[in-house]
Amino acid sequence: MTSNKTLLIVYHSMTGGTRQMVDAAHQGSQSEPGLTVRVLHAAQAQPADVLGADGYLFATPENLAAISGQMKDFFDRCYYPALDRINGRPYAVMVCAGSDGHNAVRQLDRIATGWRLKCVAEPVIVCTRAQTPEAIAAPKVIDTGDLQRCAELGKALACGVGMGVF
Repeated sequence: MTSNKTLLIVYHSMTGGTRQMVDAAHQGSQSEPGLTVRVLHAAQAQPADVLGADGYLFATPENLAAISGQMKDFFDRCYYPALDRINGRPYAVMVCAGSDGHNAVRQLDRIATGWRLKCVAEPVIVCTRAQTPEAIAAPKVIDTGDLQRCAELGKALACGVGMGVF
């Protein structure tokens, strides 16, 4: 049974790939009745948003084998105000990467471990295979299969948060 639960999706996207992933996850999360889903760009997300959520989905491009600078800024601003105040809440991760994505996942997991969050799903990593400067900077188009994986993650996370099973 759902009752006044909130899922917070915090993201950054430079070339549109991560944003498409977030849109798919958001769409997937909409099937959970009574759950509020908030989608915030990393630059707009504040400590109060983190404190007011019952679960989290963090989505970022991988830049130079790390989370994006905007996501790092979000965590820099929100980490200490939320420390020891969100322990045990569920989270999941999505990364849009040119070739790998695992370093960004590790970085997000380390931050979440410090916040004492509970990882409740395998990360979704979408590899765009962008390797040249032109391909890296170009707008991305995420394929249907990858978007479906993002939607499924959004649905599962929303269901678990909404029902209070995490």
